[in-house]
Amino acid sequence: MAKIISIHSFRGGTGKSNVTANLATVIARTGCRVGIVDTDIQSPGIHVPFGLDESKVKYTLNDYLWGRCAIEAATYDVSSVFTSRQKQNWFNKNPGKIYLIPSSIKTGEISRILREGYDARLLNDGFRNLMQRLKLDYLFIDTHPGINEETLLSAIISDVLVVILRPDKQDYQGTAVTIDVARKLDVQKMLLVVNKALPSLNPEALKQQVQATYSVPVAGILPVCEEMFHLASSDIFCLRYPEHPWTNVVNGIAKQLIDNHKPLNPSFSLGRMRS
Repeated sequence: MAKIISIHSFRGGTGKSNVTANLATVIARTGCRVGIVDTDIQSPGIHVPFGLDESKVKYTLNDYLWGRCAIEAATYDVSSVFTSRQKQNWFNKNPGKIYLIPSSIKTGEISRILREGYDARLLNDGFRNLMQRLKLDYLFIDTHPGINEETLLSAIISDVLVVILRPDKQDYQGTAVTIDVARKLDVQKMLLVVNKALPSLNPEALKQQVQATYSVPVAGILPVCEEMFHLASSDIFCLRYPEHPWTNVVNGIAKQLIDNHKPLNPSFSLGRMRS
C-alpha cells in the first residue's frame, strides 16, 4: 500500500507546491513510483515546475470530480519532461516514476468549483484507485491552504501530514490552528517544514523554537535563496541545483519520509543525489 503524504499550509505563499514537487522528485529518484495530486483546485500550479504542457492536458482532476472521466485518465507521466541531457540520463537510468494529476487552470472550471463545490469523499476514492492502478509507493497530496473539508479528509487518510510555514507571526498562528485540528483528527504523524528562512536566522535555534512551540518535529529549515526566485517555478530546483543548501535540506526531509520497510532499488539512494 502506498504511503500517503499530505503537504499543507494554513496560508498561501509558503512555497508549498514547490516543496511538494521537489520532495516527490527526490523520492522518485530512489526508484519509487510516486503520484502527486494537485487538490489546490482554487489556485492550481504544481504542474508548472514539471513543465506539463497545458495544451496536451485533456482531462484534469476537475473532470474526474464531475464524473467526466476515470481518475487514471487525468493522470500524466511527468518523469520524462526534463529537457537537459543530465536530467534525461538521470530518469533513463532510474526505474522510478512520477505521475501528476493536475487541476484545471481554466477560469470557468475554477469558478464552478467555487460555486458548486465537489464531493471530497469521491476525491479520496480516487486516491485509492490511483494507488492501486499505478502501484504507487508514495502519493503526495498538494492541498489547498486553510481548513476545509477536502483538507480534513486528506489529513485523516494520510500517513504523514507535512505542514509548511514561514517564520512569520501570521503563519505561526495559522499553523497552531492546523496542528490543533490535526490532533483532534488523530493524524498519525506530523512534521513541520519552515520555508523562506532568512540567512540571518540561526537554523538550529529556529528549529528548537518551532518544535518547542508546537511539540511537533521540524523536518527541515529551508533557506530563502536568490536562485529560487530566478528559477520562478520553471523547473525542479533540486535537479537544477543539486549541490545547493536548499537541495541538501530537501534531501534530509525526504529521508524522513522514506518508508523504510519498502525495499528500494539498491542502485539509487538519496545520498547519491549530488553525484
